[in-house]
Amino acid sequence: MIEIDSLTKNYGHHTVVDNLTFNCEPGEVLGFLGPNGAGKSTTMKMITGFVAPTSGRASVCGHSIDDDALAARQRIGYLPEGAPCYPEMTAATFLNFIADIRGLEGARRKERLDEVIGGLHLGPVLNQTIDTLSKGFKRRVGLAQAIIHDPDVLILDEPTDGLDPNQKHEVRELIRSMAEDKLIVISTHVLEEVDAVCSRAIIIAHGKILADDSPQQLATRSRYHDAVTVGIADGEAFDEVRSALNQLASVDTTESDRDHLRITAIAANGKEPWRDISDLIADKGWSIASVQLEAGRLDEVFRQITGGAEA
Repeated sequence: MIEIDSLTKNYGHHTVVDNLTFNCEPGEVLGFLGPNGAGKSTTMKMITGFVAPTSGRASVCGHSIDDDALAARQRIGYLPEGAPCYPEMTAATFLNFIADIRGLEGARRKERLDEVIGGLHLGPVLNQTIDTLSKGFKRRVGLAQAIIHDPDVLILDEPTDGLDPNQKHEVRELIRSMAEDKLIVISTHVLEEVDAVCSRAIIIAHGKILADDSPQQLATRSRYHDAVTVGIADGEAFDEVRSALNQLASVDTTESDRDHLRITAIAANGKEPWRDISDLIADKGWSIASVQLEAGRLDEVFRQITGGAEA
């Protein structure tokens, strides 16, 4: 649904996006990750036709963004960074204006307006001007205009920025519900977002792709993959537990959080310490509050990958 081939953007002698190549398929929710200034937003703007590439090509649903730009844009829903809207319009007027631009008419128009207004809980603010809305409601109005025409490709730049935890959950549920037959690209630096909704993640820095995999596979690169975190109910046993964990052959080292009475046992290379630790706890009869197997930590992998790029 999106094909990117050697896409590059230079501003003078500064290369913001450097020879990107990747393809995206229907049903994917792609997390496009990178530190600030990595080239995420510029890539989104080139795909949507807002910025012309210096070289390379991009197409959306088979339509080139250079040679067939209007057809490409008709297939896209786009929420830009900052969710820009016309501040003097009411939310209702703005969404009707977007419905006009997208060519929605009759019963289909009413159906789509009702769906996006209901799904994003915009009813209470429909008659308020956009400049009087909170940041969270402005974001939701911006998301509503992006999905109002039920696009095949949805490109979202920081979609949950400014939303409270309940609103973030609702938007993520909405993204999941739409993902089955669409391509959704989410540009973000919030790793929690990737864990929550993405089936694939691309990490970029300095305009280059450094990693492209599922979030689950990326997490296996973490030193915390297969680590076991033990919560201790009796603080007096803390040092004894830590010492015993360090002596296991399947444990490389331990990390202690004495304030919260937690010890994380890092797996030795190629080992899985879960069973050894479970057996040890049963054998010793310690008072344990919790035992948790870790899949890995995306934030650590992200720092590893992008930190290496800085170096």
